[in-house]
Formats: sequence, C-alpha cells, structure tokens
Amino acid sequence: MLALLVLLPIAAFLALLCGAPARLTAIGAAALNLTLALVAACSWHCSSWAFSVPVLAKPAINLAFGFPDGMSVVMVLLTAIVTLAAVLSGKAPAGRETLYFGSSLLLSGGALGAFAATDLFFFYAFHELALLPTFLMIGILGRGERRAAAWKITIYLGLGSIVLLAGLVWLANLTGTFDMGKMAAAAGNIDPAAQKAIAALLLVGFGTLVSLFPFHSWAAPAYASAPAPIAMLHAGVLKKFGLYGLLRLAIPLVPDGLQVWLNPLLLLLLGNILWVGYVTVSQKRLDLLLGNSSVMHMGYIFLAIAALIAMPDNPLARSAAIVLMFAHGISIALLFDLTDRIERSTGSLEMADLGGLAKATPALAFMFGIAAMASIGLPGLANFAGEVLVFLAAFKSYTGTAGLAPVQLACIASIWGVVISAVYMLRAYRNIFQGPAVNLTATAPDLALSDRAAALLLIVTLFAVGLYPNLLLNLLK
Repeated sequence: MLALLVLLPIAAFLALLCGAPARLTAIGAAALNLTLALVAACSWHCSSWAFSVPVLAKPAINLAFGFPDGMSVVMVLLTAIVTLAAVLSGKAPAGRETLYFGSSLLLSGGALGAFAATDLFFFYAFHELALLPTFLMIGILGRGERRAAAWKITIYLGLGSIVLLAGLVWLANLTGTFDMGKMAAAAGNIDPAAQKAIAALLLVGFGTLVSLFPFHSWAAPAYASAPAPIAMLHAGVLKKFGLYGLLRLAIPLVPDGLQVWLNPLLLLLLGNILWVGYVTVSQKRLDLLLGNSSVMHMGYIFLAIAALIAMPDNPLARSAAIVLMFAHGISIALLFDLTDRIERSTGSLEMADLGGLAKATPALAFMFGIAAMASIGLPGLANFAGEVLVFLAAFKSYTGTAGLAPVQLACIASIWGVVISAVYMLRAYRNIFQGPAVNLTATAPDLALSDRAAALLLIVTLFAVGLYPNLLLNLLK
C-alpha cells in the first residue's frame, strides 16, 4: 500500500511522458494519493503499510518504505494535501502542460519517498530526485531573474546535499547499516568526538536545505521566480525534509554532538526570526515578501528542535516541531497559490502598483486574509497551535531556581518575531486589498468557483488542525 502511495505520482509522471492528458492525470493521481494518505492516517500501525525489496546485497540496500512513527504519517499527509492543491491551482503555459504538471508530480513523488523511506540510501536519493524538477521549472518556466535564481538554488542546495551526504555516509559507516531503524539501535556505538563532527555536518547540510541562517539566501529569489505549484510544493513540503532529517536521524544518532552546537544553533535560528524578519518588512514585492517570510518561520521550528536537543525527554518539543511544520506547509502553500491568482488577475506583484483589490475580488481578499492571519498565528488556525506548542516546549525545563537557560532566552527574543510577522503581513494586505482601486485592480476578475477548490482544501485543513490540534497530536503519541 505504501509503495503505491509513493510511486503513484512517479507512475503518473511516466504516463504523461507517454501522452496521457496532463492536468486530468495529475489531478486524478493527486486525489487518489490524498485518499490513500487519509487511509494511512487511520491505519498506519497496520503491517500492510510496510514494504521492502532488496536492491543490493553488500552493502545491504533495500527499497524500503514504512511508518516508524506518526511523524512520517503527518509528513506524507502534508505532501498529499499540498500536491492536490498545487495541481488543482496550476495553469500551465500553452504547449508546456506535460513539463508543468509532470514536474509537480515528480517533486511530490520525491518528497513522499523521502518521508516514507526507511533505508538511508533512498531517504537521500528521493530528496535529490525531487530537486531536479525544482531546478528545471524555475529555470525554464519561472519569471523575473529565473536563470539566476535557478543557478543560485542549484549551487546552494547542491553544496548542502554534498555536506549532508558526507555526514550520512559517516553515520552509515559507524553503525554498519543503511537501515534507519537499525542505525538508531546502534547509536550508542558512536563516540562523542565523532558525534561532534557528524552533528556539524548534519546541521550545515540539513540546515542549508531548510534555509537556516546564514545559508538562506537561495530561498526567497527561488520562490519568487518559481511557478506557483513548485513554490507551493518546495516551500510547503520539500523544505521540511531538512527538519524531518534532524528529527529522524540527527537527534537520535548524535545527541551529544548536537549538545555541543546548541548555542550556535540558537544564534542562527534567531538570525532567521529577527534578521530575516526585518528583511521581510522591507520587501516591496509580494512574492519576495512571502519567500522571506517562509525563511523567517523556519526559525520557530528550529527553536523546537533546539528545545529537544537541550532536553531529550521534553514531551512537547518534538510534537511542537511537527505540528508547526505541517501548519507552515499548508499556510505558505495557500499564500503562494493566492499570490499567483493576484498576479494572473492584475499582472503585477509590486505592492505599490496595487490597491483596492478587495472591491473587485472579494472572494480572493477573504481567502488571502485567512492565509495572512494563519501566517501571523491567529488563534483558531493551525500555525497558532504550532507556535504555542513551540513556546511551551522551550520553557518545559524551566524551574525558576536556576535562572533562564539559553533556550528560554532565545524563546523570549523570538517572540518579537510574532510582532514583525504581523507588521509585514497586515501591511501587505492593506496595500494590496484596501484603499481606492487603481487601474490594475479596478476590473480584476474574482476567483471562479473552480479556482477556489485548491484554496478551500488548504483553508479547511488550517481550521481543522487549528481548532482541533489532536488530529495531528494523536498521530504523534
């Protein structure tokens, strides 16, 4: 069953190459995958979801998928939801339908394979597979300085992947296996000196893929240049691979090594929240604002990871990171979807050129307002649940007698980021949708009923998790 879920988008991509109707095939595959993901969320403990086929005898490498815990289920569910929204919302250039929808399917298949893989080789290989359509789509069908953005993301993520590969190969060599479950069982055999070096490689490698400060400058131009489905899938899903890898591999295998790098990590995540936050405030284009906003919010997930590093038995930190990963993935995908609709309706994303758009497009204004409130962390939406859990996790070890630990000090400083995000999101909403209409917005078409399906799927998800976070937390027990 799980192999079908992972390989279905790749099979649909191959069908497109053989001449299948692009959009219909993509939507059908994505809808079936979401159905399978929902079934998996209800029955993931069942042994029928495990799958393994030997690929190489020595070293032992298997094409193996499984759900070792609820985190994999949540990430697969996130991927399936965003994939369906991406293919529903996408409008391919004439004559490029196969490339456009095929790239979305290939990216989705790579992400699903990475999140479901239980073999280290395929964990890495599926992620690299998902990067290929990202590079191609930005360079071929992107907008603005697309070639420069494509080269920049290629160089950054290529170098990050090389550093990550060095750390993963070192881990496999020390544990003697590529099976991720057996690697965790053999973690006690790794000496502290090796842990320190491996932890540094994993933090830099995974951190670059996540856009951890200061390895973040690839993200905003790439998302601003990317076609909407690629921006939705990469920012919403694939960028979570690095965070998933830290939770799945780094923390269980090299906990002592990560302890050494805890304080530098706290400084870097504050760079994401505060430095990149102020950079976001200064943006004049909506797509660049959202790209930088995505980088900024990664800092809060890193804060939950730092709390888990500082206190490995913290009962909240892991769940906080996963819930916020899911919430951010849904909300940023919704924002990029609606931003694409704004550009299609007006022909511009320069906030100075827009204004009064709500008069002509009330449905678009309403949906964008919900997405903006989710990004800010309004109660009742999924991001609020995730951020509150992060702040609670950071103070879980606080006793009041020993003073504030570095994690608590970083948490206090990071709360200012909530104010920063409110400033730039509310200002963007005011500049685009409020005030008198201008030439570009006076006659802009509103969303048709068919155009609202993708946004409604994401909005319903944000409210469902925001109003009842146990939908995800029950999977993580």
